[in-house]
Amino acid sequence: MAHKEVIFGLYSDEQDLLKAIRKAKSSHLDIMDVYTPFPVHGLDPLLDLEESRIHIAGFIYGMIGTLTAFLSMTWITTKDWPVIFGGKPYWSVPAFIPITFELTVLFACVGMVITFYIICGMGPGVTNPTLDDRITDDKFCLAFDKAHVSENDARALFSSTGAEEVNSKTI
Repeated sequence: MAHKEVIFGLYSDEQDLLKAIRKAKSSHLDIMDVYTPFPVHGLDPLLDLEESRIHIAGFIYGMIGTLTAFLSMTWITTKDWPVIFGGKPYWSVPAFIPITFELTVLFACVGMVITFYIICGMGPGVTNPTLDDRITDDKFCLAFDKAHVSENDARALFSSTGAEEVNSKTI
């Protein structure tokens, strides 16, 4: 596994972080990643991030759930165990709606969670390195890969934008 040398600056305010990102973009510095303890409004377009496509996967998983429920109930009530109860016909579509809805939601939710974990490289037994423990609590972090950005340029950016701390770490 290849190790990266990372230089990062910590900020206490999201507005300071956004200013630092704007300055890094205007200076043509290649930003490795930005870490925040909560979602920051306006960060995605500033970093030129595309919209997530996980909703497409959710729709596909939901349709699989719908088909699974509807087709299995159709097969069970018409071929495998045809029982007339309450005067209903064998193939009663309105009676299938609640179960179909539940399986649609179940397949979509479970499928999207599994897809999210696979995309993000998370799961049982996976340990991802962290730059600083305070990033998930109350600090905002702007990180640069030393292979693409010189340490002097990064430190100059951090000092000019008011970073509280500047650290270096191998991950």
